[in-house]
Amino acid sequence: MTTIPEPATPRLETTSAPARGVELLLSCGAVAGLLFPVVSFAQAFTRSGFDLRRHALSALALGDLGWLQTANFALTGLLSCAFAIGVRRVARPGVAGAVGPILIGVYGVAMVGGGIFTPDPALGWPVGAPAGLPEHPSTGSTLHAILGATAFLSLIVAGLVFARRFASRGWTAYSVISSLATFVLVVPPWGDDSVSLRFAAGAVLISASLAALSLRLRNH
Repeated sequence: MTTIPEPATPRLETTSAPARGVELLLSCGAVAGLLFPVVSFAQAFTRSGFDLRRHALSALALGDLGWLQTANFALTGLLSCAFAIGVRRVARPGVAGAVGPILIGVYGVAMVGGGIFTPDPALGWPVGAPAGLPEHPSTGSTLHAILGATAFLSLIVAGLVFARRFASRGWTAYSVISSLATFVLVVPPWGDDSVSLRFAAGAVLISASLAALSLRLRNH
């Protein structure tokens, strides 16, 4: 008797819906890492009266178009928080899996807060502001400074935490050098004349490290 072969069972996609969700969360880190410096520098070089040699990138939250930088802070922070959730799901076990997502989440929350609390008008920015620094900083400006320091330090430490997460000497060297370079730029008592440029460079470094970590985790 002739046996009729059964039809082949269609192969299912190997990528499950939860896996795609995690991949999307991890991609948020790359977007956040690109978003903040790109939007910030686009404004720094186009908004009339802004001088990057004297004015901090966060001061772009002031003036008529200040809402652009406020939104930049908030969206970068929210994307970073989403990235932290993705890191939590894929980086376990180990120190990086336990501490890393917390540090990234702290960065995200600090960035959102940095958009809510803005620095005081100073150094002629926005146009019409006093030429010098305010004698008594406002509460909002003080909170902005604290949140900014928190954002920097959280990603500096995160870079060191993730330095040995992957079996790659190149990655370890990049993470350590990037974290230490950022620390040197923003922490020691440098002269006030270079503070805006140093913090801008530090922002680029930590944003790049966030994007690099995102891509690294997605590839692994």
